Amino acid sequence: MSVNDSSENCIVYKSSKVVPDVVSVGPKLTALIRFDGVVVNMGNELTPTMVKDPPTSVHWPMEDQKFYTLCLTDPDAPSRDEPKLREWLHWLVVNVPHNTEIQSGSILAEYIGAAPPQGTGLHRYVFLVYKQQAKLDCDEKVLLGNSAKGRGNFKIEDFAKKYELGNPLAGNFFYARWDSYVENIQKHLGE
Repeated sequence: MSVNDSSENCIVYKSSKVVPDVVSVGPKLTALIRFDGVVVNMGNELTPTMVKDPPTSVHWPMEDQKFYTLCLTDPDAPSRDEPKLREWLHWLVVNVPHNTEIQSGSILAEYIGAAPPQGTGLHRYVFLVYKQQAKLDCDEKVLLGNSAKGRGNFKIEDFAKKYELGNPLAGNFFYARWDSYVENIQKHLGE
């Protein structure tokens, strides 16, 4: 997989309904995302166990002296049939410097791995990257990784509009369904 432009990406985002469920315009570039031992590949299926920790690497085409926003969101919460919590925010980092060192950015929502409830089928987990016009000074409360509070009904497009981020530059997504590791996440979140 490469980070090059792809009209195929637009087709995949539409066929999976990432467009319009998450964004109205899908990113043309592919973000390369690796977890320990697995790669996110435009709709492949991964397990919650595989993605329990933050990605080990995230790459996209970057410009020097620019900052980026990275988001991971689940539009299928609590289920794809009844997404009353669309979108559920799993990770949000702003002011990522041009060197893709995510930890150097400002974390607004600490990472929580995929945790689809039992019996709800496949969920889409969507990574989106936005190029910022300048360094952001956000007024959102920081969401900790041990709490679900404030994560439901997040809208990345509203966030992008508020901070004038435009359309996403790059993205990728995977599907996941419940496995036994989800119980650990639910306990950790006090659910």
